[in-house]
Amino acid sequence: MEQDIKNTLDQQAVKIEQIYRSVEKTRKMFLWTLIISVAVIVLPLLGMIVLLPRLFSYYGSLTGLGL
Repeated sequence: MEQDIKNTLDQQAVKIEQIYRSVEKTRKMFLWTLIISVAVIVLPLLGMIVLLPRLFSYYGSLTGLGL
C-alpha cells in the first residue's frame, strides 16, 4: 500500500516538473511576443510622431518657394 502511494507521488512529481517546464516555455513565448509587438507597432508610431512634423515643415518650405 505504501509503495503504491510512493509510486503515485513520484509520478506526480515528474508530471509537475513537465508542467512547470511547459509553463515556463509559454511564459517566455508570451514575453517575446510582447517585445516584438512593441518593436513593430509602438516604436514606429513614436518615430512618426517625431518625424512627421519635420516632414511637414520641410514640405511647407518647399511649397513656399513655388516648387
